[in-house]
Amino acid sequence: MSSIRDAANIIFNLVPNLNSQQDTEVVDLWTANGRILATPVNSPLDFPHWDNSAMDGYAVRYEDVQNSSAEQPVNLEIIAEIPAGYQPKSTLQPGQAARIFTGAVIPSGADTVVMQEKTRQEDNRVFVLTTPQPGEFVRRKASYYQAGTQLLPAGIKLNGAEIAVLAASQCSQVRVYRRVRVAIFSTGDELVTLDQALQPGQIVDSNQYALAALLRQIGVEPILLGIVNDNPVALEETITKAISYAGRNAIAYGGAQPIAHADIVISSGGVSVGDYDYVDKILASLGATIHIRSVEMRPGKPLTVATFPTPHSPIYFGLPGNPAAVLVTFWRFVQPVIKKLGGLAAGWEPVFLKVRSHDELRSDGKRETYIWGSLHLIDGLYEFHKAGGSHSSGNLINLAQTNALAVLPVGKTLISAGEDVLVLHLLV
Repeated sequence: MSSIRDAANIIFNLVPNLNSQQDTEVVDLWTANGRILATPVNSPLDFPHWDNSAMDGYAVRYEDVQNSSAEQPVNLEIIAEIPAGYQPKSTLQPGQAARIFTGAVIPSGADTVVMQEKTRQEDNRVFVLTTPQPGEFVRRKASYYQAGTQLLPAGIKLNGAEIAVLAASQCSQVRVYRRVRVAIFSTGDELVTLDQALQPGQIVDSNQYALAALLRQIGVEPILLGIVNDNPVALEETITKAISYAGRNAIAYGGAQPIAHADIVISSGGVSVGDYDYVDKILASLGATIHIRSVEMRPGKPLTVATFPTPHSPIYFGLPGNPAAVLVTFWRFVQPVIKKLGGLAAGWEPVFLKVRSHDELRSDGKRETYIWGSLHLIDGLYEFHKAGGSHSSGNLINLAQTNALAVLPVGKTLISAGEDVLVLHLLV
């Protein structure tokens, strides 16, 4: 049985690097939200593009107003009005000022802006009632970004702020990593689809719905392979199909490169030690290297992780069958792998926080234990609230609204209410 730390190291080290040419595509900026940038972006534009005003007020020469005050205001002639989007045509001479608005180009000769609240205008004259700082309220050309340098690095997720930066730099298309492809299926004679009438001993296959939803949350459209009965022949056929999957939108890469395939295969159930748990045996018969067979954790002890010797074969995750165990092992191991495989350079790792526990938390101490619940902000500090009800790995109901997992390490049997606890924050 692998420890959590060893299992994480093994699993995360299995993740291959995507090819910056073959595993990328160019997309329109309108559709780039949530994608991972594959190559650095430079811009030919300076930011700001020109010296401009950060305030509504008056563009002046600092030399003219350096001794101005409310008691002895400097009186300047207003020679122009400069709104945003207008190119100034006049050069300020000594004793002159220009009415200017936020974002407008600083006229030649001016080097400072006095905010309008510190002035008084009479006809075409302005009285400056304060001494500004030299260069105050002037946003200098290229002070934010210098043309030709790196604007955005590769390996970052493109969200609203990054999209805005790219739009401002007139970058209409970007090269991003392709989306990770994940095939999922569930195993078990007891499983039925949600539209079937339940017979004694049967349950609905909620795992496939849960995994599909979790995958879509992180930008993956899953390849759904359905339910497979506890039949070794049928299971081998499905696993073989999954590890060699080529979708309808397969992409030819040229040369000897294969068409699109699943990068990850996830099955749920069939990885324990029961008479009807066939997954490990079938993987071995297909030539897989099984890196992990079980993990020192609760829930989620039966966990299989395997790879295949053929090029471009996927990483195989055989998750437990119980619903809580499926979600916990996905959050702890699979989600980080998908983020890393998708090209994210940083921030793919699980995020742990030390917070106060609202409730008493217990474990038998034999395995690292994950207790699901939610984080609440109380008086400026995060507090973990344990979900009510049974924390059996088969209890799906109280998993709703989970956004954190409290972690009790091996040997820790009790965390009292009010004590600190380490939690896995379930970020998307």
